Parts: sequence; structure tokens; C-alpha cells
Amino acid sequence: MSGNQTRQTGVPGVEIRGSWGDRYDEILNDDTLVFLADLQRNFDTDRRELLARREVRQQHYDDGALPDFLPETSSMREDDWKVSPIPADLLDRRVEITGPVDRKMIINALNSGAKVFMADFEDASSPTWANMVEGQINLKDRWDNRIDFTDPNSGKDYKLSDKPAVLLVRPRGWHLPEDHVIVDGMPMSGSLFDFGLYFYLNARKTLAQGSGPYFYLPKLESHLEARLWNDVFVHAEKALGLPTDTIKATVLIETLPAAFEMNEIIYELRHHMAGLNCGRWDYIFSFIKTLRKNRDYLLPDRSQVVMGKAFLDAYSELLIKTCHRRGCFAMGGMAAQIPDRRNPEVNEAAFAKVRADKEREAKNGHDGTWVAHPDLVPVAMEVFDKYMPGPNQLDKLREDVHFGQADMLKVHEGTRTVQGMRDNIRVGVQYIEAWLRGRGAVPLYNLMEDAATAEISRSQIWQQLHFQAVFDDGESATRDLFETCLTEEMERVKQEIGPDNYAAGRFPEAIALFRDLSTADNLDPFLTLSAYKLIE
Repeated sequence: MSGNQTRQTGVPGVEIRGSWGDRYDEILNDDTLVFLADLQRNFDTDRRELLARREVRQQHYDDGALPDFLPETSSMREDDWKVSPIPADLLDRRVEITGPVDRKMIINALNSGAKVFMADFEDASSPTWANMVEGQINLKDRWDNRIDFTDPNSGKDYKLSDKPAVLLVRPRGWHLPEDHVIVDGMPMSGSLFDFGLYFYLNARKTLAQGSGPYFYLPKLESHLEARLWNDVFVHAEKALGLPTDTIKATVLIETLPAAFEMNEIIYELRHHMAGLNCGRWDYIFSFIKTLRKNRDYLLPDRSQVVMGKAFLDAYSELLIKTCHRRGCFAMGGMAAQIPDRRNPEVNEAAFAKVRADKEREAKNGHDGTWVAHPDLVPVAMEVFDKYMPGPNQLDKLREDVHFGQADMLKVHEGTRTVQGMRDNIRVGVQYIEAWLRGRGAVPLYNLMEDAATAEISRSQIWQQLHFQAVFDDGESATRDLFETCLTEEMERVKQEIGPDNYAAGRFPEAIALFRDLSTADNLDPFLTLSAYKLIE
């Protein structure tokens, strides 16, 4: 992050170490910085303690322990209780679209016909300083009814429709910093920065326009981390003089430890709870990361770790049962396919996969689902309209579901191949390269990928190398094999995108980072922490 100048502010103890662009003063002024500093000073110590707790827990898993339901919170799971009432505009969430926070994508997503748009400051955005601040400007403009704009390159006008999707915002996870804002000599929490700015600037405006300050919370690993978010919400609501159940949050269950604490997470956020979501791609990554030192949990090729089977089936159905028992929504996972309007065969293949996936979710009892592309909204909508005639399926209690620890840890059957390693290398490096250039949602091989796919790719290779796993053809996963595949797959990428594009990109840095992460003695918890040091 070299080259950033320090900007003194009118708020004692607060510095900004980032470039200053047009309209930044609307977002980063003394009023907002006082609010942000207050959040940081009240909650960052607890955040850091919870991150340290993650490391202690992971060491237990590395030593051979397995995740399980907590005995000390059994009464919380067994008692009957419900969440607070959920606002009217969140009662029907049958199709949600997600994407980064650049201006054109926000408008297209809000106009897509989806019920909800999740504006993503996390895995679908590269957290460059410009992306994070300009994303906040764009969301502020949405609530100020001034987000319309003309694309300077195409001349095309973009305007918000009369009935835009309900807006939810996903801040960064607890582990990520915002190095450009320094409070009392320490980088600010990325979570508190993203949440605090959006809430302070827009909470009252959202309520005045019949909605509310709604959030998606990523990568929680325990109910104690949910409790911290609840404390942040209560503090923020009081600071703005709002009722203490104004904020509504949907928590992504995308880590293996959190899947064993779903009841507890809902309970901690019960006054702010709107639902849980099956963050399937990050969940696969977390499964690998959590059980990384246990040979019994080597997975087959990434393409064979599918929903509806093994641990993914158990966790998704248990999520539905848990949410509906507590009166909140169970959201399905992402359809990452990218339709190709110029290729009917590719298009229909993508639609068929989405239909099958969404039929499974709707029949199982999910209250809605995710898509990554506007063209998939009608496909997913058709399926949920067919199988979910009401606004949701809260009455589908799934009392037939009885999954225990063994079900939640059941490994998918399938093959483990050298080609799977090659696919992981090719996709992982290309994603990191785009991320370093400021893009967090990256189309690769007819799929819209975010950071989760790169996390799966590098962690699966790390685990295979760690155990020198034997592939189906009898070859072992060794450093030499990895280096050979890396060289050959990068040559393939060069031919696919063209030598000039390859040379103009940031492939040397991406390759070096992917190699380091895949071959290190210890598995880094998040590639984005290492990659963050390489962006402005």
C-alpha cells in the first residue's frame, strides 16, 4: 500500500492514509469519522480477542479434535423461542442477486427483478481504497435518489426503476482490516468501517423510504462473534436514537464451526435476526481449512463437492429446520453460472443447472436463493414461484431432519485427479490476478467467481501437498508436480487471454502469491489478508 499520503482529520486520533477523490468528503467527514472512531474504540478489542479465540480453536482441530455441537449451550438449542418480527419488505426474498458496489452494477442489480440485492463490500469486491469509498458514495446516492448516471464510454443511461430490489449490504468479515483509516495508531476494522459508514449515512433514509438498514454478516465462526455484532448494532442504534430492533441481519453460515452453532447465532441476534444463508463456496473452503490436518477429510475434486450430498446436504437441511423453528428465513446458495446470449447451447446448459439447483432448494424448504447474473433471475424466480406460492416457507418445519456430528462431517464420494489440481491452479491464479487489479467478481469459464473459489483452490492444493495425497492415476501430490502444473497452466492461460493481456496483467504477483499460499508450511487462514498488502 505504498504511495498513500496521510491526511489529518478534525477528529483527534483519526488519520486517513489513502488518496482523496471527488466527493470523498461527503463520506469521510468529521461526523462520520467520530461515529467510526467510537465503534472502533468500543469494539475492536473484543474483535481481536475473538480472532485469537479462532486460532486457539483451530489448534484443537489441528491436534485431532472434531467440530461438534456445544454441550454448554444445549438449553439454548432445546428451548422454544422466536426472533423478533421481521419487516414487511423482507418477508418475500425468493430471489436475491449479489454483486460488487460499483455504480453500474448496483443499478442493474436493483433493476434486475430480484426481490433483494446484496451490495457486497466483501468477497465480490476487491477492497481497494477507491472501491470501498466509492461504493459507499454509490449506496448513499441510491437513498438520495441520485444514483442515475451515463456511462462515459458507451453513452448509455442507467436509471433506477420504480420498484427496485430491497437493498442489503455485506460488510467485510471480522478478520479484515481497513488499513487506510487509522484510529489511535491502529488500522480500523474493515467490518466496522463498512457497517458504520453505511449505517450512519443511510439508516434514517432507509426507514423514511419504507425499508431499513439491512445487512448480511459474513464468515462468523461462533455465536460469540454474533454477540459482538449484536452489541455493535445496539450501540449504533442508540447513537442515532433508533429503536433497538431497527437493524436486521442475515448471517451467512459459511464456516464449519458456525454450522454447529446456528441456534446460538440466531439467539444472540434474535432482536436483529432476519435469517441464515447457505454460503456454500466458503463453507467448502472452511471444511478444508478446519480439518486441514486430518487425512480422513481429504475431499475429491472441487467440481464433485456438490449440494444435495454428504456434509453440504446435512448442513443446508439443518439450516432450514433451525431457521424455521425460530421464525426466520433460510436462504439458499449461489448460482454462479453466467449465461451466454450468443451461444444458445451454453445458455441452456447454464439454465438447466440453475433450475435443478433451485428446485432442490425450494423443495427442501428454503425461502429464497441467490444468483450472480441478472439473466438468471427469471429462471430462479420461475422455480420458486412454482414450488413456493406463498411469500416464504416458514411453515415448513422440517421436523424429519435429524443430523448429527457424523452427518455434518461426511465427505463426498468422488475422484481426486491431477486435472482437478490443474483446474484449481488455473482458476485460483486468474482470480487473484483480477483481485489485485481491483476486481472481486470475476467471470471465469462460464462461472462468476468470487474470493471463495480461490480459497478452495489454494487450500485444497495445500492439503493435498501436505499429505502427498495419491491421485486416481497413482501419481502423488508433490511440490514438483505442483510446479509443473503451475507452469503449464499459466501457459494455457496466456494462450486463452492472449499474450498482450497476460503481459499487461499482474500475473507474476498472482502466481507468486498462489504458490506461497499453496506450498507454505502452515495454511494461511485467508488469502485476502496476504493479497491486501499488494493493493492500494
